[in-house]
Amino acid sequence: MNERIEQFKKMAEADPQNEMGHFSLGKAYLDENCFEEAVAPLKRTLELNPSFSKAYQFLGEAQKQLGQNEQAVQTLTRGFEVADEKGDLMPRDAMGKLITELGGTVPEAKTKAADVAKVADGADFFCSRCGRPSAKMPERPFKGDLGEKVWNHVCQSCWREWIGMGTKVINEMGLQLADAKSQKAFDEHMKEFLQIMD
Repeated sequence: MNERIEQFKKMAEADPQNEMGHFSLGKAYLDENCFEEAVAPLKRTLELNPSFSKAYQFLGEAQKQLGQNEQAVQTLTRGFEVADEKGDLMPRDAMGKLITELGGTVPEAKTKAADVAKVADGADFFCSRCGRPSAKMPERPFKGDLGEKVWNHVCQSCWREWIGMGTKVINEMGLQLADAKSQKAFDEHMKEFLQIMD
């Protein structure tokens, strides 16, 4: 884990505008129960991308663990609203649960599961990352289950953004995609960036 933290630190320092580097660093700290260290990179992620639902969730969790309950409720409430607006139900519901645990008032949800099901059935399409209605990519960007998931949840514009970010991830982490461990790390970064995490 220390090796991962150092890699993500290097990534964030090499490109301060790289939201993925900051997010991954914050998540790595959170995974190691280093809650105080997790706060700054997660805040930086949200400065760079205020619609990154998972970053609100993780920041709220870190603040809760630090006993910063008021700040946690503020973070989670804003995150709940952002996630609800995007139809990002899993992080939204996780944040709602945390708000309740902290004694806060959960905002009224506007997006219902039925609305998301309608999108999934192809009646409409909106991107899991940017949350905007968009045309679906004409075909899967690559084969396999992950390629199918990307195709069903990510717009062409966000996919193009990932191509540039993916190149940075490969270069800054020195990944060799022929290696299974490197491929797994690359896939995890892609899922986090595109907000299609399980």
